Amino acid sequence: MSAIAKEPTILQNQPRSKVVYIDNLKVMLTALVILHHACVTYGGPGSWYYSEKTESAGAIIPMTIFVSTNQAFFMGFFFFLSALFTPSSLDKKGAAVFVADRLLRFGVPLLFYSFVLSPCMNYLVYYYGSNHHITFLQFLLGYDGWISFGVLWFVLALLLFTGVYILVRRFQTSETGIWKVPSVNRILLVSLGVGFVSFLVRIVFPVGWVLNPFGFQLGHFPQYIAMFTFGLVAANSKWLDQLEYSRYKKTATIMAFLILIGFPVIYTFKFVFDSALEWFSGGFNPESLLYASWEQLAGFTICTALLCFGKQYWNTPSVLLAKLSRCSFAVYILHPLVLISLSLIAKSWAIDPAFKFLIVGPLGVLLSFLLGHVVVKIPGINKVI
Repeated sequence: MSAIAKEPTILQNQPRSKVVYIDNLKVMLTALVILHHACVTYGGPGSWYYSEKTESAGAIIPMTIFVSTNQAFFMGFFFFLSALFTPSSLDKKGAAVFVADRLLRFGVPLLFYSFVLSPCMNYLVYYYGSNHHITFLQFLLGYDGWISFGVLWFVLALLLFTGVYILVRRFQTSETGIWKVPSVNRILLVSLGVGFVSFLVRIVFPVGWVLNPFGFQLGHFPQYIAMFTFGLVAANSKWLDQLEYSRYKKTATIMAFLILIGFPVIYTFKFVFDSALEWFSGGFNPESLLYASWEQLAGFTICTALLCFGKQYWNTPSVLLAKLSRCSFAVYILHPLVLISLSLIAKSWAIDPAFKFLIVGPLGVLLSFLLGHVVVKIPGINKVI
């Protein structure tokens, strides 16, 4: 490991066109988040503001695979991509301006979500979803969830991770070293290590256990911390410059195997050994170790495959994708309101909830991006998000 001067980054001195695929991947991830929550609404595992679960096994199984696969990588990938821009931004702005900027861009949405958006969404569900026909003022008088960050737990966690990184930089006494870009075998080994740490954490904090009022599921945080850290290392060591699709092509094959073969094997394991479903979420048992290992292997290979695919095939500038990328943060913040509204409108439809997902999911993506596009054009707001 050779020493270098202060933190160069993959984004320094590079034309924007060379990393446009990063923005494109963020658009894709944002759309996946919307579809993920729509799937949870209508049959996938997990909880959401409003749910109307299907009882059709033919729908539940693919929904479970979809939600589990997303959970294996998409939020960790968000942390990785966010970390890529952190060193260069800190170097350019300086610590004081950087911190002030982060507090504004993250703090204002957190306050808005908790004190404005969350009460409104909960009232909609209470009034239309549960048929409690009271006024909004009456609802607020009995409301006790004022500190509720919802999907913005990610923003709060990113703020905390960034704060830790700034402190480390502040008290760092030695020069940061260059890390060699990892091989496929090294990626698999690291993912198994993160899987084992996740297994240990889930003995105490199983998947589904939430640290309130922050909304943190600590069972997933080993991956989030690892991916944020690797994002910083990738920026410093210019990993993305060295990505070659041919070198990492087999990660796509491994990814496909883990999803199409590995997940059904886990399902088979459950039925053969009559394992309780909650055993896979945590505890000191082989089911939890098996699932945690699968999850991290799938997550790391998916992230690697997407980065390589994006750089190779999705790095062409597009006016539409540039606009979608510009409003993706607003979309992330506002998509719960869109999904809840659509789900409540569809509540009275006399069809299986699985079919509602096929309508509400894509429509939710479309309307969320339209709303986000409008919001980022509002003066003042466009300086925050």
